[in-house]
Amino acid sequence: MNDKALVTKEVHARHTKILEGLLKLPENRECADCQSKAPRWASVNLGIFICMQCSGIHRSLGVHISKVRSTTLDTWLPEQVAFMQCMGNKRSNNYWEAELPPDYDRSEIQKFIHIKYEEKRWVAKDATQPGFEDINVCYVANEPVEGGSKACIPKKMRNFSLEEEILTSHVAPAAPPPTRHRGFSLDMEDDGTAKLPPMSESNASKKPIDGKVDLFSLLYSRDSLQDHSSKTPSSWAKFE
Repeated sequence: MNDKALVTKEVHARHTKILEGLLKLPENRECADCQSKAPRWASVNLGIFICMQCSGIHRSLGVHISKVRSTTLDTWLPEQVAFMQCMGNKRSNNYWEAELPPDYDRSEIQKFIHIKYEEKRWVAKDATQPGFEDINVCYVANEPVEGGSKACIPKKMRNFSLEEEILTSHVAPAAPPPTRHRGFSLDMEDDGTAKLPPMSESNASKKPIDGKVDLFSLLYSRDSLQDHSSKTPSSWAKFE
Protein backbone atom coordinates (compact mmCIF):
# COMPACT_ATOMS: atom_id res chain seq x y z
CA MET A 1 0.00 0.00 0.00
CA ASN A 2 1.19 3.51 -0.83
CA ASP A 3 2.28 5.38 2.29
CA LYS A 4 0.52 8.51 1.09
CA ALA A 5 -2.80 6.68 1.24
CA LEU A 6 -2.36 6.53 5.02
CA VAL A 7 -2.26 10.32 5.27
CA THR A 8 -5.77 11.42 6.21
CA LYS A 9 -7.30 14.79 5.43
CA GLU A 10 -6.71 15.91 9.00
CA VAL A 11 -3.03 14.96 8.83
CA HIS A 12 -2.66 16.61 5.43
CA ALA A 13 -4.20 19.81 6.77
CA ARG A 14 -1.85 19.72 9.76
CA HIS A 15 1.17 19.22 7.49
CA THR A 16 0.09 22.12 5.27
CA LYS A 17 -0.13 24.39 8.29
CA ILE A 18 3.33 23.34 9.49
CA LEU A 19 4.85 23.99 6.05
CA GLU A 20 3.20 27.42 5.92
CA GLY A 21 4.75 28.22 9.26
CA LEU A 22 8.17 27.11 8.05
CA LEU A 23 7.92 29.30 4.95
CA LYS A 24 7.37 32.32 7.21
CA LEU A 25 10.73 31.88 8.90
CA PRO A 26 13.37 34.43 7.78
CA GLU A 27 15.79 31.80 6.47
CA ASN A 28 13.08 30.18 4.32
CA ARG A 29 11.57 33.30 2.74
CA GLU A 30 14.03 33.11 -0.15
CA CYS A 31 14.86 30.27 -2.53
CA ALA A 32 17.81 28.26 -1.25
CA ASP A 33 19.51 28.48 -4.67
CA CYS A 34 18.54 31.61 -6.64
CA GLN A 35 17.42 33.64 -3.59
CA SER A 36 14.12 34.68 -5.18
CA LYS A 37 11.29 35.62 -2.84
CA ALA A 38 8.43 33.42 -1.60
CA PRO A 39 9.43 29.87 -2.59
CA ARG A 40 6.54 27.40 -2.71
CA TRP A 41 8.38 24.19 -3.58
CA ALA A 42 10.78 22.02 -1.62
CA SER A 43 13.36 19.27 -1.91
CA VAL A 44 12.30 16.81 0.78
CA ASN A 45 15.62 14.95 0.98
CA LEU A 46 17.77 18.09 0.96
CA GLY A 47 15.49 19.89 3.42
CA ILE A 48 15.29 23.14 1.42
CA PHE A 49 12.57 25.42 0.07
CA ILE A 50 13.00 26.48 -3.57
CA CYS A 51 11.15 28.46 -6.24
CA MET A 52 9.28 26.98 -9.21
CA GLN A 53 12.15 27.61 -11.64
CA CYS A 54 14.70 25.91 -9.42
CA SER A 55 12.30 23.04 -8.73
CA GLY A 56 12.39 22.16 -12.45
CA ILE A 57 16.20 22.14 -12.38
CA HIS A 58 16.16 19.95 -9.28
CA ARG A 59 13.91 17.45 -11.06
CA SER A 60 16.51 17.18 -13.82
CA LEU A 61 19.12 16.15 -11.26
CA GLY A 62 17.26 12.90 -10.58
CA VAL A 63 15.56 11.62 -7.46
CA HIS A 64 18.85 10.16 -6.22
CA ILE A 65 19.96 13.77 -5.63
CA SER A 66 16.78 15.76 -5.09
CA LYS A 67 13.12 14.81 -4.55
CA VAL A 68 10.84 17.75 -5.29
CA ARG A 69 7.44 18.39 -3.68
CA SER A 70 4.99 21.26 -3.75
CA THR A 71 4.23 22.74 -0.35
CA THR A 72 0.57 23.27 -1.35
CA LEU A 73 -0.33 20.66 -3.99
CA ASP A 74 1.43 17.44 -2.96
CA THR A 75 0.77 15.05 -0.10
CA TRP A 76 3.57 14.92 2.45
CA LEU A 77 4.57 12.07 4.71
CA PRO A 78 5.12 12.81 8.41
CA GLU A 79 8.86 12.08 8.22
CA GLN A 80 9.25 14.46 5.28
CA VAL A 81 7.58 17.30 7.17
CA ALA A 82 9.68 16.48 10.23
CA PHE A 83 12.88 16.62 8.20
CA MET A 84 11.97 20.02 6.79
CA GLN A 85 11.33 21.26 10.34
CA CYS A 86 14.82 20.40 11.48
CA MET A 87 16.68 21.38 8.30
CA GLY A 88 15.59 24.45 6.33
CA ASN A 89 17.55 26.61 3.91
CA LYS A 90 20.05 27.96 6.40
CA ARG A 91 21.21 24.65 7.82
CA SER A 92 21.28 22.98 4.42
CA ASN A 93 23.32 25.78 2.82
CA ASN A 94 25.75 25.66 5.70
CA TYR A 95 26.73 22.29 4.25
CA TRP A 96 26.35 22.85 0.47
CA GLU A 97 27.72 26.41 0.39
CA ALA A 98 30.32 26.20 3.14
CA GLU A 99 33.13 27.34 0.81
CA LEU A 100 31.08 29.36 -1.70
CA PRO A 101 32.59 32.82 -2.42
CA PRO A 102 30.24 35.53 -1.11
CA ASP A 103 30.22 37.39 -4.46
CA TYR A 104 29.61 34.34 -6.65
CA ASP A 105 27.50 35.05 -9.75
CA ARG A 106 24.26 33.01 -9.71
CA SER A 107 22.90 34.32 -13.00
CA GLU A 108 23.42 30.95 -14.67
CA ILE A 109 21.27 29.22 -12.10
CA GLN A 110 21.11 25.84 -13.82
CA LYS A 111 24.90 25.60 -13.91
CA PHE A 112 25.06 26.81 -10.34
CA ILE A 113 22.67 24.10 -9.09
CA HIS A 114 24.48 21.32 -10.94
CA ILE A 115 27.83 22.42 -9.52
CA LYS A 116 26.35 22.80 -6.06
CA TYR A 117 24.61 19.44 -5.72
CA GLU A 118 26.22 17.15 -8.31
CA GLU A 119 29.85 18.20 -8.07
CA LYS A 120 29.62 19.27 -4.42
CA ARG A 121 32.20 21.92 -5.19
CA TRP A 122 31.54 24.11 -2.16
CA VAL A 123 31.10 21.41 0.46
CA ALA A 124 33.59 21.61 3.31
CA LYS A 125 36.23 18.93 3.45
CA ASP A 126 35.34 15.90 5.58
CA ALA A 127 31.80 17.25 6.08
CA THR A 128 28.95 14.73 6.36
CA GLN A 129 25.76 15.40 4.43
CA PRO A 130 22.70 15.50 6.70
CA GLY A 131 19.91 13.26 5.47
CA PHE A 132 17.17 10.78 6.35
CA GLU A 133 19.65 8.01 7.15
CA ASP A 134 21.75 9.63 9.84
CA ILE A 135 19.91 12.60 11.34
CA ASN A 136 17.63 12.70 14.35
CA VAL A 137 14.68 14.83 13.35
CA CYS A 138 11.71 16.28 15.19
CA TYR A 139 8.18 15.12 14.58
CA VAL A 140 5.16 16.91 15.98
CA ALA A 141 2.78 14.05 16.66
CA ASN A 142 -0.23 15.89 18.08
CA GLU A 143 -0.42 19.56 17.17
CA PRO A 144 1.37 21.66 14.56
CA VAL A 145 3.81 24.25 15.81
CA GLU A 146 3.56 27.59 14.08
CA GLY A 147 6.86 28.52 12.51
CA GLY A 148 8.59 25.25 13.19
CA SER A 149 9.01 22.81 16.03
CA LYS A 150 9.86 24.25 19.44
CA ALA A 151 9.01 21.28 21.62
CA CYS A 152 9.32 18.11 19.61
CA ILE A 153 10.35 14.53 20.15
CA PRO A 154 13.62 13.21 18.69
CA LYS A 155 12.96 10.30 16.42
CA LYS A 156 15.16 8.25 14.11
CA MET A 157 13.95 8.34 10.53
CA ARG A 158 14.56 4.65 9.73
CA ASN A 159 11.70 2.40 10.80
CA PHE A 160 12.39 -0.88 12.55
CA SER A 161 11.72 -4.12 10.71
CA LEU A 162 9.30 -6.67 12.17
CA GLU A 163 12.18 -8.74 13.55
CA GLU A 164 13.75 -5.68 15.21
CA GLU A 165 10.45 -4.64 16.79
CA ILE A 166 9.97 -8.13 18.24
CA LEU A 167 13.53 -8.21 19.52
CA THR A 168 13.43 -4.77 21.14
CA SER A 169 10.04 -5.44 22.76
CA HIS A 170 11.06 -8.73 24.38
CA VAL A 171 14.69 -8.21 25.28
CA ALA A 172 15.06 -6.63 28.70
CA PRO A 173 17.76 -4.01 29.17
CA ALA A 174 21.04 -5.44 30.31
CA ALA A 175 21.44 -5.27 34.07
CA PRO A 176 24.66 -3.78 35.39
CA PRO A 177 27.23 -6.32 36.58
CA PRO A 178 26.92 -7.12 40.28
CA THR A 179 29.34 -5.40 42.58
CA ARG A 180 31.98 -7.78 43.82
CA HIS A 181 32.94 -7.47 47.43
CA ARG A 182 36.28 -8.68 48.65
CA GLY A 183 35.76 -11.59 51.01
CA PHE A 184 37.76 -12.24 54.13
CA SER A 185 40.53 -14.76 54.00
CA LEU A 186 40.90 -17.45 56.63
CA ASP A 187 44.12 -15.70 57.58
CA MET A 188 42.33 -12.44 58.34
CA GLU A 189 40.46 -11.15 61.33
CA ASP A 190 36.97 -9.67 61.18
CA ASP A 191 38.40 -6.16 61.00
CA GLY A 192 40.57 -7.06 57.98
CA THR A 193 43.89 -7.35 59.82
CA ALA A 194 46.18 -10.38 59.43
CA LYS A 195 45.42 -13.29 61.73
CA LEU A 196 48.38 -14.47 63.72
CA PRO A 197 49.26 -18.20 63.87
CA PRO A 198 48.25 -20.08 67.03
CA MET A 199 50.75 -20.06 69.85
CA SER A 200 52.11 -23.28 71.31
CA GLU A 201 51.69 -24.08 74.98
CA SER A 202 55.31 -23.33 75.64
CA ASN A 203 55.00 -19.89 74.12
CA ALA A 204 51.47 -19.13 75.32
CA SER A 205 52.76 -18.16 78.73
CA LYS A 206 55.20 -15.71 77.22
CA LYS A 207 53.95 -12.20 77.41
CA PRO A 208 54.64 -9.68 74.67
CA ILE A 209 57.51 -7.34 75.36
CA ASP A 210 56.47 -3.70 75.33
CA GLY A 211 53.14 -4.68 73.77
CA LYS A 212 54.85 -6.36 70.77
CA VAL A 213 54.48 -9.98 69.72
CA ASP A 214 57.56 -12.12 69.36
CA LEU A 215 57.06 -13.14 65.72
CA PHE A 216 60.19 -15.33 65.68
CA SER A 217 58.79 -17.47 68.48
CA LEU A 218 55.42 -17.73 66.80
CA LEU A 219 56.92 -18.83 63.49
CA TYR A 220 59.14 -21.35 65.27
CA SER A 221 56.14 -22.83 67.11
CA ARG A 222 54.17 -23.18 63.81
CA ASP A 223 57.11 -24.91 62.13
CA SER A 224 57.47 -27.29 65.04
CA LEU A 225 53.77 -28.18 64.85
CA GLN A 226 54.03 -28.92 61.14
CA ASP A 227 57.08 -31.13 61.75
CA HIS A 228 55.20 -33.16 64.37
CA SER A 229 52.12 -33.57 62.16
CA SER A 230 54.24 -34.84 59.29
CA LYS A 231 55.83 -37.64 61.31
CA THR A 232 54.58 -41.20 60.76
CA PRO A 233 52.63 -42.64 63.68
CA SER A 234 54.50 -45.19 65.73
CA SER A 235 51.83 -47.80 65.09
CA TRP A 236 52.72 -47.87 61.39
CA ALA A 237 56.32 -48.69 62.17
CA LYS A 238 55.30 -52.17 63.39
CA PHE A 239 53.16 -52.92 60.32
CA GLU A 240 54.67 -55.28 57.77
